[in-house]
Amino acid sequence: MAVNSPTSRCAAQLSRSLAPRSPLPFSNRTFTRPGFRPDPPTARFVSVRCQTPSPDAFRSKRPVGLGESEPPIGSSGSSSTSSAIDFLTLCHSLKTTKRKGWVNHGIKGESIADHMYRMALMSLIAGDIPGLNRERCIKIAIVHDIAEAIVGDITPSDGVPKKEKSRMEEAALNEMCVVLGGGMRAEEIKELWAEYENNSSIEANLVKDFDKVEMILQALEYEMEHGKVLDEFFISTAGKFQTDLGKSWAAEIISRRNTRLRKSQN
Repeated sequence: MAVNSPTSRCAAQLSRSLAPRSPLPFSNRTFTRPGFRPDPPTARFVSVRCQTPSPDAFRSKRPVGLGESEPPIGSSGSSSTSSAIDFLTLCHSLKTTKRKGWVNHGIKGESIADHMYRMALMSLIAGDIPGLNRERCIKIAIVHDIAEAIVGDITPSDGVPKKEKSRMEEAALNEMCVVLGGGMRAEEIKELWAEYENNSSIEANLVKDFDKVEMILQALEYEMEHGKVLDEFFISTAGKFQTDLGKSWAAEIISRRNTRLRKSQN
């Protein structure tokens, strides 16, 4: 709740809007999600048009005051609205691309976005852990597979080495951030992705666990829905959980699965 103190009233009088900056023209591009290919992408040339600066560009600008922040993406003075919509359109394939591990078992169910969404929910409802930033966990969960909008869902069955997979995804992520128009939000997306990829924080540790927890929970649900036995997903994650919370949730899922299997055998 805002407090109307003398200090806040003074700050309100002193704050002014920054002069809007003309967004760079963004060439209309149609984004299509290529199928998976192990060959490295070919080099492409991007043309950049130069605009003649307006007279306002040479006027002195007032320094940004304390408490002010960069305008949100899509607003005047930040990345153009067209860049924001281009970026979101590129992310559309995350909603439509099915996770390949399930497709390989004849199940055309959850999408990449479905997977990331439930991971974000896991981060939201996670109990308090000393030193853990839950909001950062949510952001990492939303971003961690975002490069698959371009490269697709690369699984171990594709035979792509881990380093090459990481290189391909980083290149795709950089391309997406160019589409977004750069700036603070693009840099934040890169930072969150790298943090997860390098497993370099307690937040990344937990979200890595949630990635596996979400997968085995989905496997259990598909076993129940389709009458399949999906042992490989449980075997591949066994002993790989890093956090107490991840271990606890995984143990609960496995316990429910074992109970169901025992009942089905009787």
